[in-house]
Amino acid sequence: MYNLQFNAADRVPKVKQIVQSIISDIERGVLKNGNQLPSISELSEQYYIARDTVERAYRELRERGFITSVQGKGYYINSQDSAKIKILLLFNKLSSYKKEIYNAFVESLEGKASVELQLYHYDAKLFREIVEKNLGKYNYYVVMPHFALSTDKADFLATLNLIPEEELVLLDKDVPELKHDCLRVFQDFEQDIYQALHGLSDLLDKYPRLVLILPSDNNYPQEMARGFRSYCLLKDKEFYIREDASEEVIEAGTCYVVIRETDLVGLMRRIRQLGFLLSRNIGLLAFNETPLKDLLDLTVITTEFTEMGRSAGTMLLEKHHGKIKNPFSTIRRHSL
Repeated sequence: MYNLQFNAADRVPKVKQIVQSIISDIERGVLKNGNQLPSISELSEQYYIARDTVERAYRELRERGFITSVQGKGYYINSQDSAKIKILLLFNKLSSYKKEIYNAFVESLEGKASVELQLYHYDAKLFREIVEKNLGKYNYYVVMPHFALSTDKADFLATLNLIPEEELVLLDKDVPELKHDCLRVFQDFEQDIYQALHGLSDLLDKYPRLVLILPSDNNYPQEMARGFRSYCLLKDKEFYIREDASEEVIEAGTCYVVIRETDLVGLMRRIRQLGFLLSRNIGLLAFNETPLKDLLDLTVITTEFTEMGRSAGTMLLEKHHGKIKNPFSTIRRHSL
């Protein structure tokens, strides 16, 4: 028996409720092409709705192409898109590497899903509004859970808990506090930077001083600071963590680990003005590979963004759950 999303006490007109319920279930794949709907009499009796109300709703659905009627047999779903998986993708922002993840994710779905992208700009309140507005409209909700540093974790955890665990996918960042047994494809920011620095020790040994430029205003993962600190303590390095590169006094014997590209450009300009030479008396280590960093011959720590998107899409199609730590790599060039 088909269950209509209907509330007789709701102010929304009954015809509109019937139409919206059936369209929503078509979009979510609950109703598939060729499925038969209850007859006008059956729906009228089940929900105590006037026959004329159901008839008007079915007429509108037929005129809009969602259903068809067969004389003497009844009403049938007529949506060719009903077999497609509906996915809502929630990103904190757009960037070059997020576009790479998005493209790989969509490509891996092989045309079997329709994907809508919405941005919540690190704002937990906006994130909740988007989720509440779209609950029940999609088969899957794929979330990059990056929020402003001032956000109370309880706020976004409560929103994530609104999404059924079989419909939730976490991408790029894990949320260990969330008890859902959902699919997660993520970076381990703390361990990745620690292991990357450790793997570059042969080049970093000549720098007694390390400085991490980790901005707080753009809400970069602060786990990076813990991994950086652990490496420096292990290697007995003098180290500093700065929020901004503009006030940094450039000193010989220092390697700068830089997250944001604007900081990278500013540091490179000042290094050249002061006559320092990269890999001799100053080192630069950047995050996230781009064509510009390749052109500038910069050593880079980067995660495999294409692999992240591809893994999430493939496992979603195969209905796998569990955690996958996304691989990262270090590209050695001549800035250390």
